[in-house]
Amino acid sequence: MTMRVDAYTHFIPTRFYKEVMSVGAYADIGKRMMGVPSIYDVNVRLKVVDKFKDYCQILSYPMPPFELMTKDGKKAEEYAKIVNDGFVELCKKYPDHFPGWVAQAPMSAPDVGVREAARAMKNGALGVQIYTNVAGKPLDHPDFEPFWKAMNKSGTPIWLHPSRTASFADYQTETKSKYEIWWTLGWSYETAAAMSRLVITGMMDRYPKLKIITHHFGGIVPMLEGRLGPGWDQIGARTSDEDLQKVKNKLKKRPLDYFKHNFYCDTAVFGGKPATECGLAFYDADKIVFASDCPFDPEKGTYYIRETLKILDGLGLSKAKYKAIMHGNLEKLTGRKLV
Repeated sequence: MTMRVDAYTHFIPTRFYKEVMSVGAYADIGKRMMGVPSIYDVNVRLKVVDKFKDYCQILSYPMPPFELMTKDGKKAEEYAKIVNDGFVELCKKYPDHFPGWVAQAPMSAPDVGVREAARAMKNGALGVQIYTNVAGKPLDHPDFEPFWKAMNKSGTPIWLHPSRTASFADYQTETKSKYEIWWTLGWSYETAAAMSRLVITGMMDRYPKLKIITHHFGGIVPMLEGRLGPGWDQIGARTSDEDLQKVKNKLKKRPLDYFKHNFYCDTAVFGGKPATECGLAFYDADKIVFASDCPFDPEKGTYYIRETLKILDGLGLSKAKYKAIMHGNLEKLTGRKLV
């Protein structure tokens, strides 16, 4: 039986939960974190993992982003150290359940993310996690150039997690997003928007060694191949105040090609078979890693794992492709033996 390594699952280490999360009043997504026992209780989480044969998890911090919890760069760095050191302890104590972890790299100050990423990698992290925006600031902002330069030089894999709050209104006449549209639809758009900015601004050309794993199959990207392809080949045709064809002509290849071949992605689409099939058809086979987004589901941890495995097991993938998705691609990406 092939070992299944769940590349994107979330957990809050005990010290951070007790000292920071449990004493703060965090609304919306923060409220959600506090309502899922298997995200902070390791005993509950171990039981979730044990329900599945030949299965283990890579741990990463969930939400809210440190950059939204504090505007103090030093405080954000302190938060990251507590979380990342907590993951070191968990993985040492339960190596069969958690063979690896992803560090949180705070981006609230220019050098903080670079410094903590380097420290975490020395402590055994598989890579670092950042969000699709930094307190509303796009990832292609000049402030983050030191981070991208460092990640390109070191080859450190980056887990890219969507982040959007209710403050992102759905309509200009309103002040907030209603009915959790900011999450249900917004996060998938947010991921695609972040990828687009990295592509169109030439970031992927300037830093060709970047290894970015996008959550949830890159959000809405796979189903928009036509718009990203022949649609965006005509970029600028809909814009009258600037010449966007000049922007596109600076790129080394078509925008679509960056999305299909330069990004990695995971299979965490909440048990959606059509989305899984679309993602598998869009991305290169060596760019896809298995993930469930545990524990955010109606069963507090097991549903997304079970349904994602059920879908992948039922698609008739070749043994080689199945093995690559389940752990081989992640091992090549991180340079670590995980099974």
